This record gives sequence, structure tokens and C-alpha cells, in this order.
Amino acid sequence: MPLVRNLIDSASTRVQEVARVRRPGRSPSQAPRPSARLRPSVQPEILLTLSAGSVRPLLAARDPRCPDILAVPQFVATDLGLRGLNLPTDLLAGFGLMELDRLRDAADRAHCPVLLLSEETPIDFAERGPSWTKSLDRIKRVAVAANRLGCPAIAVRARGEDTEERFEATAAGVKSAVKEIERYDLNLLLAPSAGITFVAQRLTELIKKVGGFRIGSYPSFEHAFESGDLENTLRKLAPYAPAIAASVRGFAKDGTHIDYSLEACVESVRSVGYGNTLALDLVVASASAPAAGGRKSARKITAEDIVADIDRARRQLELAAVEAEMALEDEEE
Repeated sequence: MPLVRNLIDSASTRVQEVARVRRPGRSPSQAPRPSARLRPSVQPEILLTLSAGSVRPLLAARDPRCPDILAVPQFVATDLGLRGLNLPTDLLAGFGLMELDRLRDAADRAHCPVLLLSEETPIDFAERGPSWTKSLDRIKRVAVAANRLGCPAIAVRARGEDTEERFEATAAGVKSAVKEIERYDLNLLLAPSAGITFVAQRLTELIKKVGGFRIGSYPSFEHAFESGDLENTLRKLAPYAPAIAASVRGFAKDGTHIDYSLEACVESVRSVGYGNTLALDLVVASASAPAAGGRKSARKITAEDIVADIDRARRQLELAAVEAEMALEDEEE
């Protein structure tokens, strides 16, 4: 599969060696350099992590289990049984280097490292005016934070219509951004979004156009479903992905996931040899739950609903990963 051996698969190593994350004052050039290539394993174990955006309502309510972002790693490891964190950058608003160090230390103690920073605001990589300078500066600041936290990657979204002219300009802009963050030993992952990167084939073409070891994808179950071709979209993007957002919309009363099957998502990525991380991402504060007569009604999610939904998703994903692996082993035999 194209580029899969050129993407960093350092999540498991980061979890196992979390105590050896760089300390304050160490320059990027002195930082431990993650492996530049995927280890040649046939079907490695999938690592289940959490997108911290899933617990926003708990943070907003100052829930005793995670009253602030510094408490999230221990909560995720102890209460949710997950082994890493993806952080939307807005949760770090106002953080300086000292606060980043405290968060990294809290994650180290919980054995729940921060593995990805995700910039949610789309970036126009085709822009070449003052706006581009501002965007590039934003990417650099995210890279500095990721480096301080010991992350191997940052995820961004590309904005703009899908035209040939914009495609070429976007590729050049992404390549420039990759060069800027390379000195921090980071990968740049492109998350699908409306416009130029919405269609899976177009996103993979963009990744190939940029080229090199430091560019990849950050797909999501949610985007794959919205594409109208969930399984094929995941199969196309998974080979370029060191991490995938396992989007969770909620569950019906019978325990099935709303709108799409988590099991089908896992089977799709495992069928192309995916064995990196799945970040559980509770994508909405309210979900649609099937009502009588097959209709759907709004359901406001409480703190206990959030914990229950994450736990149910974790169990379903764990089982699906094992079953998919067993099926592949049976085919090989």
C-alpha cells in the first residue's frame, strides 16, 4: 500500500516509553526522534485512545472526575480504560510552556500520553498573502506545543474549493508547512473536510503530490459515513493514516451505533492492514436516538451518558478489532 511504510507509527512506542519524554529546556534537535517508518508487522494490535473533545461537557461542568484539562489523562486511563489522548488545540487556549509541561507530566504519570494535536479551524493552504503568513505562524505555534507535549503529529484541515489550480497551490502550501514543522520531528496529517479534501481519492492524490515521510491522513468514521461510501473511503485513507478518529454518534436502545456500524468501520480498516490507533471521538453533545415508529428524536447527553457511550464504544471496538484479526488469520490459513 502506497506510503504506508513511510508514515510514523510511534503511538505504541510513546505509550511504552512515556517516562522518557523530553524534559523542559531540551531543544527540538536533541529530542528523541521517532521511528521514520512503520514496523513491518502483519496485523499489529490497534491502540484505543480518546479525543479529548469527547469530554468537553464534563470539563465545562467541572465534573469532579475531570474538573480541568490537567485531570483528563488520569480520568481517561482510570475511568475510561484508554491509553492515549488526541487533543483539539482549543482545549489548550491560554497555555504557556509551563502549563504544557504540567499537562505532559500529568499524562506521563497516568501512562496516557498526548499523541496528536488537532487544529480544528480549516487552513487555506493556497493563500499567498498576509493570511498565509498568519496561518503558517499558527501551524508553527501548534508544532511548538506538540513538541513540548511529546506528540509525534499534528492534524489540520485544508480549506478551499476543489479546482486544479487550487489543488496545485494547496499542495505547495502543505509542503511548505511540512518543512516548517519537520525540525520538531513532527508529521502533518490532513483531516478530510468540505472542499478540496472531502473526496478520499482527491485527498490521497494531495498526499502523494506533497510526498515525503512527514505527510499523512487523519480520517474519521464520521467523514467516511458522510461521504456516502463509508467502507471504501476508510479503505482508501487508512494506508496513509497513523491515527483514525473513531467517531461515535451515540447508541440506540438496543445497543447498536446510530447511523453506521462501528464493526463495519473496523473491518474496513483492518482489511487493508491498519494497526495503528483509533481515537474514540464522541462527536456531538446531543445525538439522535431512534424513537417509536422508526423516527428519531433529540436526546440531550449527560455526563453519565458520555461515560457510558465511550465505554460501550470501547468494548465494541475492542471486540470488532479482535474479530477482524481472527477473520484475517483464518483467511491466511
